[in-house]
Amino acid sequence: MQSPANLMAFGVSVGIVALSTVLLVTGRDILIPLAISVMIWYLLDALVRLFGRVRIASWRLPGWVNLPAALITIVVFLVVIGNMIGENIAQVIEAAPGYQANLERLAADIAAFFGFSQAPQLSQVLGEVDLRQLASNFAAAATGIVGNAGIILIYVLFLMIEQRSFDQKMKAMFDDDRREKEFRALLHHMQSQIQSYLWIKTAMSLLTGVISYAILLAVGVDFAAFWAFVIFLLNYIPTIGSLLGVVFPALLTLVQFSTPVPFVIVVAALGVTQMTIGNFIEPRVMGSTLNLSPLVVILSLVIWGSLWGIVGAILCVPITVIGMIVFAHFEKTRPIAVLLSGNGKISLAKST
Repeated sequence: MQSPANLMAFGVSVGIVALSTVLLVTGRDILIPLAISVMIWYLLDALVRLFGRVRIASWRLPGWVNLPAALITIVVFLVVIGNMIGENIAQVIEAAPGYQANLERLAADIAAFFGFSQAPQLSQVLGEVDLRQLASNFAAAATGIVGNAGIILIYVLFLMIEQRSFDQKMKAMFDDDRREKEFRALLHHMQSQIQSYLWIKTAMSLLTGVISYAILLAVGVDFAAFWAFVIFLLNYIPTIGSLLGVVFPALLTLVQFSTPVPFVIVVAALGVTQMTIGNFIEPRVMGSTLNLSPLVVILSLVIWGSLWGIVGAILCVPITVIGMIVFAHFEKTRPIAVLLSGNGKISLAKST
């Protein structure tokens, strides 16, 4: 029989989980830009370190150049991507009527192939899929994301400002040097794990995007650069991202061409690319950096995807890694970290 103290502790835990879920859902408009800004902050810090290691013979970049160079790199990347998305969305809206006609013709061919006597009705059903309207809705969603860019930039700037006074706040927070060192070690462990994941995942996503761009360009698929970027972005989503990275361009190929041959080529080539990089190259490079259970990754994807949509699906792995590191740091929650891990072995933050 459980003691009243244990029952009370269980009730408090359930209440905290329920309250946290409500806050994550109701506060998503504030929390999502904040989460993205933290990831960008991690990336900026990694870029600063990278520029700090740049050398040409005995010459190296001055220290004060590293941060502006990292900021310029991020801004230029976002501007280029924003322009590319805007241009391609406009072109997709223009080309939508042609895709619509191909889609209706494809429906009629499929109906005729299977011997349906009411082929026109099938075409009418698929004809209700208004590609122009779908493209316009996608453009509106993209505009909404861009609208948060200003808030994200403000968050990043304030995080960088706070970073300067972080050491002073750390010393003021802890009277005990040992506790301060433990907390610093915990934060350093988080930063190291997240930065390693972001670097490796970005490199693998970039490799996938470049190869996919070459395939789509060779086949003659419209908007190859745009779809390569979509594949690059989807690759951050565990498991289903690779599948969607094949499905979306393949569907465009299906409605763009009057013959199914390009569709088959795109599906086969992109599928082989995703399988080779995702199942062979990336696991070898990633190694045991994350040590997350595959089941935990899937559950994390479902939970965070349902809470925060596409952003939650992209950030689910870094958020879960941070949670596992925090759980491993405290003795009472360490069993939770063991359950989240892939092999039951967890690495603890080491204070120096």
